[in-house]
Amino acid sequence: MRLVSIPPPSGPQPPQFPYGGQPGFAPYGLYGPQGPRPPAAVNGVAIAALVLGVLCFLPAFGLVLGLVALWQIRRRGERGRGMAIAGAVLSSLGLALWVAALATGYAADVWEGVKDGTRGNGVLGLRKGDCFDSPGGLEGWATEADRVPCAREHDGEVFAVVTVPDGSYPGDAELTGTADERCYGLQDAYVMDRWALPATVDVYYLVPSRESWDFGDREITCVFGDRDAQATLTGSLRRDASTLDAHQVAYLKAAHVLDDAVDKAPEAEFVEDDLPGHKDWAREMTAALAEQTRMLRAHEWPADARRPVRDLVADLDEAEGEWAKAAAAGDADTYYEHYDRGWDLVDPDGSVTAREALGLASSPPEYDEETERDSESGGMRV
Repeated sequence: MRLVSIPPPSGPQPPQFPYGGQPGFAPYGLYGPQGPRPPAAVNGVAIAALVLGVLCFLPAFGLVLGLVALWQIRRRGERGRGMAIAGAVLSSLGLALWVAALATGYAADVWEGVKDGTRGNGVLGLRKGDCFDSPGGLEGWATEADRVPCAREHDGEVFAVVTVPDGSYPGDAELTGTADERCYGLQDAYVMDRWALPATVDVYYLVPSRESWDFGDREITCVFGDRDAQATLTGSLRRDASTLDAHQVAYLKAAHVLDDAVDKAPEAEFVEDDLPGHKDWAREMTAALAEQTRMLRAHEWPADARRPVRDLVADLDEAEGEWAKAAAAGDADTYYEHYDRGWDLVDPDGSVTAREALGLASSPPEYDEETERDSESGGMRV
């Protein structure tokens, strides 16, 4: 066949429309066999990516959304490619800034600001001496803690805040172990008078979660609370130099020396099972009694407490001699003989008169084995 060009018709020509358009119709591609069609939909994921990119919130998530949006737009023929690209780019920049912030410690400063901002009703703002209510109780996950005056009923009282070393997230088990060790070790600094601590009160703690750790949280919050989840505390448990007088503090510091030695008793209940271990403990008790009596003699006591303290020191002197003999015992029977005498002489009832004279709690604490602490159930997560 031969191609023949056809000359254009002569005379006036009708207006031309691109892509075969007709007068009164939109350009090609916006209508179909059934008539005009609406423009292609805007991809919703692209919108979300752009919003996250602009706000610099969850930058890694915004970057992923931007890439997903581009894939969906190509496949579905949707609009929004520019928004997806912009969201991905902004999120990439935000992610780079977050990495730099974590590396330089700026994120930790931001975290401090977050804690200051939540001082009113967040667990992150709790400080030593604060009493608070926790809507979710003292176990499990906690985000809210409404601070209240300690004179009112409350769920918990903060007695220490421990800062753990920086670095990668140590894991829940390690943080819980650290909290268990540090918090139980710090309770005597807040409640110097063990006799003043109710038998139903136990130690709880707030530890960082993986999420809060990533934002700079490095604090373990140690809390006193009742073992009964339905019970509350009333009044502050604080018994330290800020609430006690100089004579009370001097007496309690001396008492702690012996208390610490008592806490080091051997795991073997019977002397026959570990005579060397019990003899080592007897030596610790002997040294503690010597130090306690030295401290009690060195202080100038008020007039009405001098005689009770002097009588107590006399009993402790005698107890020191018995524990020294127990430490030198050659057999279990000899050990038991001096141990029994020595233990009777350090019986808590012997210090009641001195405590009353000094205005300290005078009812010896009662210990119930069934309510001994369970280190696996005292934790809360931020």
